[in-house]
Amino acid sequence: MLVRAVVRGVGHYLPQRIVENAEFEASLDTSDEWIRSRSGIERRHFAAEGENTSDLATNAARAALEDAGLSAGDIDAIIVATSTADLTFPSAATMVQDKLGMTGGFAFDVQAVCAGFVYALANANALILSGQAKRVLVIGAETFSRILDMTDRATCVLFGDGAGALVLEAEEAAGTSADRGILATDLNSDGRYRDLLYVDGGISTGSSGVLRMQGKEVFRHAVEKLADTAHRSLDRAGLGSDDVDWVVPHQANLRIIKGTAAKMKVPMERVILTVQDHGNTSAASIPLALSVGKAEGKIKPGDVVVTEAIGGGLAWGSVVLRW
Repeated sequence: MLVRAVVRGVGHYLPQRIVENAEFEASLDTSDEWIRSRSGIERRHFAAEGENTSDLATNAARAALEDAGLSAGDIDAIIVATSTADLTFPSAATMVQDKLGMTGGFAFDVQAVCAGFVYALANANALILSGQAKRVLVIGAETFSRILDMTDRATCVLFGDGAGALVLEAEEAAGTSADRGILATDLNSDGRYRDLLYVDGGISTGSSGVLRMQGKEVFRHAVEKLADTAHRSLDRAGLGSDDVDWVVPHQANLRIIKGTAAKMKVPMERVILTVQDHGNTSAASIPLALSVGKAEGKIKPGDVVVTEAIGGGLAWGSVVLRW
């Protein structure tokens, strides 16, 4: 017998303010039709003044704990995937730990931009397999609205704020592809492409900066790299495209999602889509989509789920799990 990291609960949180595409028409040379046709995005949520990433993360965490029937005291570790932590330090994860009233265990952040949640899941899985933790709260949370250049129509219309969370728990398993839980992971990065998607601020500049992106180049890398990483994870799990019940991709752009699904030979009917309502919420997009997919009655126990994401770095990866 061996151990698998099994999903016990899932939840999400979205800020109250909804920003429709039409809202950008007053300040930018853009339109609802232009944004929809290029990205598939119709609206997104922006955090309120004073509402920080750790607040969004905590709300999503509480929803996931409730779904799992657990309390904060049952959790051994918290991992928050984010590129927009409240402060340079301490980590957003320790802030969530405090807000949940959790005084034991440990908490830390993972920063791999849009691929952050995949990286966090892989780390949580490793902690559970090694025996370092029995239950891990894995959260993706972002307030990307704070790092957008609102005069750049190519980027500011694409991103939104939100958070999603999963509770993973150790469970004995047979060690086959029929097991519940995380079956395989695949992580990659290539720093040669860092200038394709980055924020022009940080410690070295003395300001937080804003997001900069070479959209066409990112698109060119995305479809091929996402399909490749998904196939590698499926191979490691001993599964193929026909075994996939749901692809839950990073919700960056509808064209990227469709292109990746086609390369994976998975029909769009088996892809969870939330990009139209949330925009690109970076590390939050996969757990948000998982939570919505479950709430809508799509993702059910026993389903094989593939998650994949690519972000600045470039960093990309995938996870195959049985729900």
